[in-house]
Amino acid sequence: MSYRIGIVGVTGAVGQELLSLMAKRNFPVKELRPLASARSAGSKISYGGKDWTVQEAKPEAFEGLDFAIFSAGGSVSLALAPEAVKRGVIVIDNSSAFRMDPNVPLVIPEINADALDNHKGIIANPNCSTAIALMGLYPLHKAFGLKRFFASTYQAVSGTGAEAMRELDTQVRAWVKGDASPPKVYPHTIAFNLIPQVDSFQEDGYTKEEMKMLHEGRKIMNLPNLKVSTTCIRVPVFRAHSIAISAEFEKPVDVAIARQVISEFPGSEICDEPAKKVYPMPLDYAGKEKCGVGRIRKDSLFDNGLSLWVCGDQLWKGAALNAIQIAEALHQRNKLARK
Repeated sequence: MSYRIGIVGVTGAVGQELLSLMAKRNFPVKELRPLASARSAGSKISYGGKDWTVQEAKPEAFEGLDFAIFSAGGSVSLALAPEAVKRGVIVIDNSSAFRMDPNVPLVIPEINADALDNHKGIIANPNCSTAIALMGLYPLHKAFGLKRFFASTYQAVSGTGAEAMRELDTQVRAWVKGDASPPKVYPHTIAFNLIPQVDSFQEDGYTKEEMKMLHEGRKIMNLPNLKVSTTCIRVPVFRAHSIAISAEFEKPVDVAIARQVISEFPGSEICDEPAKKVYPMPLDYAGKEKCGVGRIRKDSLFDNGLSLWVCGDQLWKGAALNAIQIAEALHQRNKLARK
């Protein structure tokens, strides 16, 4: 069976990765309907040996589709996802708009694909850092029982989009020439710098991005009492996020078992030979489907604790790849085509 697919935000960074990954994974496409803002309407997108015309994303544009993947921001999703559902379309949404809605499953297929059985038309993709962190933490949770964790994220500019990637490139080139390139996307220069702010601050001093790790982690793993403290940092890396984690578990931990369960977990791989200077790094995990986990060791602070380092491509497992994996899981369940 092949499908009529809409991609909202097709001209953006995640939209372009969706096209690349659908082709790479031979996803069965009957019709591709590229959707974007009015200013992009009329342009052409090449896919599957054909040119497809970009249409303006508006309610009537969803008529006749089987499903649509949204990657155009929360406001677009809030306005148009319900309109798509009214027209019989299943929506896989990459924004934060519906993630904490109790009626919307928040899904990482390797962890909670069964949640797809209860969707009501909209399925949420988790935050990029949450998805990548849980690819290391979830197999450890299954082995030892996760209680709480601290995380520091080192987030690539790809998480902000194509303009942010261009800004980093421009600032690096300007620095080489001895020129100035004032920031436009970020509040400060990102080249050769670290910005300890991702998203806006709340009254408690945490940013919205930092709280996503707590709330989304609880929902995806069905751990309502999980405790999490996160600091999110934007780093001058083009793509692939890295996350340092210290986690405490219910049961006594064992490093050898930890490595084994992670290596057996779909979507993750062990990259952990410190004596040979082998550990996951963004340059190695950009454009890679699996997330890498390394620097695994007993934590010196927590009882029953492990420290680890997880690295994964934000545009792939953190967004486009996970969305396609959701579609593939629905396809396997025969729940993707229109009724």
